[in-house]
Amino acid sequence: MPPSSQPCHGVWQIPDYVPVRNMTEPVVTLEGHSKRVGILTWHPTARNVLLSAGGDNLVILWNVGTGEMLLRLDEVHTDLIYNACWNRNGSLLVTTCKDKHVRVIDPRKQQVVAEKSKPHQGARPVRAIFMADGKIFTTGFSRMSERQLALWDLKSFEEPIALQEMDTSNGVLLPFYDPDSSIVYLCGKGDSSIRYFEITDEPPYVHYLSTYSSKEPQRGMGFMPKRGLDVSKCEIARFFKLHERKCEPIAMTVPRKSDLFQDDLYPDTPGPEPALEADEWLSGKDAEPVLISLRDGYVPAKNRELKVVRKNVLDSRPPLGPRRSQSSGDTGFPVSAGAAADSGWSSHSHSLALNLRETRPEPGQGRAGQALPGGGQARPAPRTARLLTSAFWW
Repeated sequence: MPPSSQPCHGVWQIPDYVPVRNMTEPVVTLEGHSKRVGILTWHPTARNVLLSAGGDNLVILWNVGTGEMLLRLDEVHTDLIYNACWNRNGSLLVTTCKDKHVRVIDPRKQQVVAEKSKPHQGARPVRAIFMADGKIFTTGFSRMSERQLALWDLKSFEEPIALQEMDTSNGVLLPFYDPDSSIVYLCGKGDSSIRYFEITDEPPYVHYLSTYSSKEPQRGMGFMPKRGLDVSKCEIARFFKLHERKCEPIAMTVPRKSDLFQDDLYPDTPGPEPALEADEWLSGKDAEPVLISLRDGYVPAKNRELKVVRKNVLDSRPPLGPRRSQSSGDTGFPVSAGAAADSGWSSHSHSLALNLRETRPEPGQGRAGQALPGGGQARPAPRTARLLTSAFWW
């Protein structure tokens, strides 16, 4: 949020080279909220479409390429918005609010498609995210202040299809979802652990896998996109744990003896290229994400930059005198979509091994299963191909 006379938020581009000066000016500044902006999330398939939500209970959709406001949802929420998340193709979004409602919204029609009051009976904040198949995963608190997780089906939004209680900590659980492996990671403010669960299509739907534990509590947590992982080390997730004075990367890997590319761990995943333009999406068109293969690792395209179009009424008027030659200035900086993966963190990286291995399925049992810690055979992990990049900071 750059300093100005009214609340606004700016968009910067981080170059893939070492800049020779400080980046003090944003590429574009977006003004429309009357209070501080606390939520920002990009559209999963449309180019330059950004969602913002602030303390004024507004949800605004922007075209960052032109700096224009596309949509303004000002009559949907009655109180502070806790979080917002797009579905797989960006046709719907789910929000949680201080008024204890979970809303599924069609932003282009500005209508609430589905709504659930008090998905968790406790007074503490609720978080909600979309699954790849359209289900909704929520975290909250019970009346006895026990932390809960739940899975909901929009076709029957009255009761959850799965509900589990965890512990009595006060930290709000923030979900991070990897649709390629159907795993949800739960991180809480003040916790020193990360719990992860597998989501399946069969009861009981939500299956506990394991817990990563450390000594220091986390003040915040970030999630690396799938294309930024090291496929040669069978890395399936990477977190960035925020401490008081440092940021620590945490890598989660699956041990495999073979040095070959593991197709079951890395199905085709959404890449950085958009499937739609902002105007196409606004007119009602939907498209699935453009998928890429990670077989050879992700190689970012060169000179990818954000083109900001600034409209000027003088452009339509004829020149008054001899026309001078002007050098066209480009306000954007080239940025690499995978630059974060090569940034070189100074802190130590902890690896957490998920004891997953390939097994030969019995006839009619589907793909290879997983061996869980402590023995026993888990269900076959479903293969999906969608990644919603998310990062939550306090």
